[in-house]
Amino acid sequence: MSITIRKVLPEEAYEYTVCHIACWQSAYKGIMPDEYLDHMPAEQGDRTESCRQTLCSPGEYDFFCAVHGGRMVGRLIICKSRDEDKPKAGEIAAIYLLEEFWGEGYGRQMMDYAIKMLNSRGYQEIIIWVLEENKRARRFYEKYGFRFDGAKKEIKIDKPLVA
Repeated sequence: MSITIRKVLPEEAYEYTVCHIACWQSAYKGIMPDEYLDHMPAEQGDRTESCRQTLCSPGEYDFFCAVHGGRMVGRLIICKSRDEDKPKAGEIAAIYLLEEFWGEGYGRQMMDYAIKMLNSRGYQEIIIWVLEENKRARRFYEKYGFRFDGAKKEIKIDKPLVA
């Protein structure tokens, strides 16, 4: 069975938030502090409301979900590059899949969809920021020809992390 990728509706903010939390807890285990990941469900109400507001007026971001058998199993966000030095590039701002669906080809379907959408908007370059420690994701992106270009930025999520 394949997945369906479609825009997320504001009334799906709760389900999208639940998916977001579960995806992060799997993808970032051992990378982000356990305390941060473990505490995410406690913030689910606030996160859902913030998500609902964002989905009601998304601005420059396009929010998509991957659905399998009627269940939301992944999330995808694309946009114009957020980097000032890349004004003509598109960006895959987020691409996550629930752990139980890893290795089934669904991530490839999501990636193909994101690339197709960004190419259809005329972007000649696509960028992705990924945490340095996220080796699994880096290998996945490298299969698509993405390469580390030397640019780094530090983000702080309970500890400094480098992307």
